[in-house]
Amino acid sequence: MALYTAASSSERIAFNTLNRKTGNRVKREFVDSETGDPVERDDQVKGYEIENGQYIVLEPEEVAAAVPDSDKTLKIEAFIPCSQIDTTYFDKPYYLAPDKMGTDAFVLLRDGMKKEKVAAIARTVLFRRMRTVLIRAQGKGLIANTLNFDYEVRSSEKAFEEMPDLKIEGEMLELAQHIIGTKKGSFDARTFDDRYEAAVAELVKAKIEGRSLPKRKIPVASKPSDLLQALRESAGMGAKAAKPKRTAANANKGAARQKAAKPAEKPKPAAARPRRAG
Repeated sequence: MALYTAASSSERIAFNTLNRKTGNRVKREFVDSETGDPVERDDQVKGYEIENGQYIVLEPEEVAAAVPDSDKTLKIEAFIPCSQIDTTYFDKPYYLAPDKMGTDAFVLLRDGMKKEKVAAIARTVLFRRMRTVLIRAQGKGLIANTLNFDYEVRSSEKAFEEMPDLKIEGEMLELAQHIIGTKKGSFDARTFDDRYEAAVAELVKAKIEGRSLPKRKIPVASKPSDLLQALRESAGMGAKAAKPKRTAANANKGAARQKAAKPAEKPKPAAARPRRAG
């Protein structure tokens, strides 16, 4: 199988470090920490510090001999259920495609993994390091993710050990459920926008064209007490939705209050009797 990188950063904007006074590019140079003299590339060697200021020197030939050779093969060790995959260990994705001689075997493996809903754990050498990869069926091909080693991933128990044991109930929980229900969608990577890259590109374009630089809008910090109202507004539930419903009992009470507050009518004066002629 042939392995192709599935992610690339080549399209990102790249910068060079310049000398502000001259405008010339700055060249990186390694210098001796004690003498301050420049160290040529051929004189640079890897070293492992065993004590403060004391190192074991590792020659390039020694490192190359210790690292396993790449035979450009993937050795599958086990198949695991897709439900057991922990994406926390995912590192970098690669596409797997059949080589000229292995199309039948490739399709057989792909369709079998789809039917059984399993992924393959395999090992291979990438960039002089033995790496563990997770292979899954995807579309017409296979996708492989290099996996971080266990010592490279922080324990979730330690990461969340200071998290308080709270139980959310009532209005807050109902509000969260309402927000989730109104904002459900589907995964589409084309909708993801790199706002940092776009902002930097606009900044570069403005400087090239001699335009005024875009001004950054300062966000207004909300108070912690406004969290509930902010959630309501996020869910499209404004002040109207926050008002309690008017029940029949409340309506009767309101009518009684209005009647009691209404002033009593004054009695009409009696009609005057006609006087007799004397």
